[in-house]
Amino acid sequence: MPCPIPRTSADLARWSTELRRRTLGLVADLCDDDLDCEKLTITNPFLWELGHVGWFHERFLLRANGEPSLRADADELFDSMEVIHDRRWDLPLPKRSDVLAYLERLQAVLHARLERGELSDEDASLWQLCLFHEEMHAEAFLYMRQTLGYAMPAWLPPGPCGGADAALAEGDAEVPAGVYRVGAERDEAFSFDNERQAHDVELDAFRIARRLVSQVEFAAFVDDGGYRDARWWNAEALARRDHESAEHPRDWRREGGAWQRRAFDRWVPLEPDHAVMGVSWYEAEAYCAWADRRLPTEFEWEVAAAYDASGARRRYPWGEAAPDASRAVLDARGGGPCSVQSCAAGDSALGLRQLIGNVWEWTASDFLPYAGFAPAQYVEYSEPWFGTRKVLRGGAWSTSSFLARNTHRNFFQPWRRDVPTGFRTCAR
Repeated sequence: MPCPIPRTSADLARWSTELRRRTLGLVADLCDDDLDCEKLTITNPFLWELGHVGWFHERFLLRANGEPSLRADADELFDSMEVIHDRRWDLPLPKRSDVLAYLERLQAVLHARLERGELSDEDASLWQLCLFHEEMHAEAFLYMRQTLGYAMPAWLPPGPCGGADAALAEGDAEVPAGVYRVGAERDEAFSFDNERQAHDVELDAFRIARRLVSQVEFAAFVDDGGYRDARWWNAEALARRDHESAEHPRDWRREGGAWQRRAFDRWVPLEPDHAVMGVSWYEAEAYCAWADRRLPTEFEWEVAAAYDASGARRRYPWGEAAPDASRAVLDARGGGPCSVQSCAAGDSALGLRQLIGNVWEWTASDFLPYAGFAPAQYVEYSEPWFGTRKVLRGGAWSTSSFLARNTHRNFFQPWRRDVPTGFRTCAR
């Protein structure tokens, strides 16, 4: 299967250089107090995250080859499995200039090794892992800034948020019953351990919405008293709703009789045809109960995305070509969610739109290992979280296009409302 993910020494060096420019650009305008940021269960100090990105590269690309750490205190400061979340604000972190110097020196050492010759397959996979890890933290910087009410980053790609709008038939597409292949194949150039191994699943026929739930549709649920009506919430969801005193999505408010949503540090009128964003799995489930719908399972989602009448599996909903702005809202383009009608060029074979990009899509599925799961070099990536998260698919406007593909599995706690999450529904 074709893979657009860089793998040669030269391509990895280019990706690394561009990615580091973006990563640093997402925090360059923040003062030292903003880098420290408010202590929340859903954030980290920005300075700590920067150091952690460097530490991760050092662990897998430098020390894995027997070379010493560039900082004697790197493990005690930046190892995410050893430094528990609450301690990260109390650490004797280096100054911003020292963290930046650490990143610069480390990148210079690693790039010098790239220039010395061809990589082994294992080395190339570790480079990809480290760069994907940094891509994830760059995305986290975006939604942390949203959570904290910081301004939109000065660095964002130019241009509109999505490809051209085009009329999309309302309602559902039907996926026929059958046995389908899901997960990453062994010959995939890169996949995370939780995507493996590819296997067959048998599905009943199902009907899935052609588009994402929009802001105006979710507002109808809110305005109908959906947050107050216990019929739509299970006991766990009710407890979380009451814990947060939730009456509407986290970043919404009513002003002058109309709904607004917060876009970084600005309040803007609700965009009726834009995807609803920043709702938890519990909120998505409650909406589905109210609408007499349901969330798709992750396998239903993947089959709907990859389905081709010929029987071949597609890497992306539209085929094998790499994502671009006409097909998917990715790479932070536009700085937020876009119309659910955008990116017609990215439609799936079944006529579903924006299965990749715009907002991460909640599924009904728990995050569990596939049969035959074996942890990869980054043991802590998946295994510690099995059974405690829900699966999301597709990627958001803030996600790197290198990460987005039909088999990719993201995972978060069902109560998270700070991530750029949305959803589509299935018929019951």
